[in-house]
Amino acid sequence: MIKQCTATDFDKILIIINQAAEAYRNVIPADCWHEPYMSRQALVNEINSGVNFWGYFEADVLVGAMGIQQVKDATLIRHAYVLSEYQGKSIGGQLLNFLVKQAGELLLVGTWTAATWAIRFYERNGFTLVSPTEKDRLLGIYWNISPRQTETSVVLRYRAQVSEAASYTNPSSLL
Repeated sequence: MIKQCTATDFDKILIIINQAAEAYRNVIPADCWHEPYMSRQALVNEINSGVNFWGYFEADVLVGAMGIQQVKDATLIRHAYVLSEYQGKSIGGQLLNFLVKQAGELLLVGTWTAATWAIRFYERNGFTLVSPTEKDRLLGIYWNISPRQTETSVVLRYRAQVSEAASYTNPSSLL
């Protein structure tokens, strides 16, 4: 069952993010890795900046969480994680599809360039990579991240909003 997370879910969201984010260890640049991947204060800051978390509950246990945030004229998918033992069961896809239906006209998601599995997940669910130039422009407008994270990230736009000419695929980056 998918439902909006509440304050009582905070600790479980933090556990899910940090457990699932282990997949990024030794994949993303070492200078971008944090221990823990997301601190308690960082999660508080994300929620205070408007990230609303929705969760997938199995037998009343939160096993996946995904945030959605309205920034200016765009909706951002933020912090999409599923406990590793529940991955591959379409939980992430169900959460994403649920949030797509709530999104505004411009729907974006950012992830690490090296996280090819995450890029493929978003592409299977209707997102398309934007060009590197467009990525830099969008990250500058809608995210508050470091230049290093900008350099090592990609942005995907929900496909229903993308013309063929505006989409970008760099096959070598997906190997």
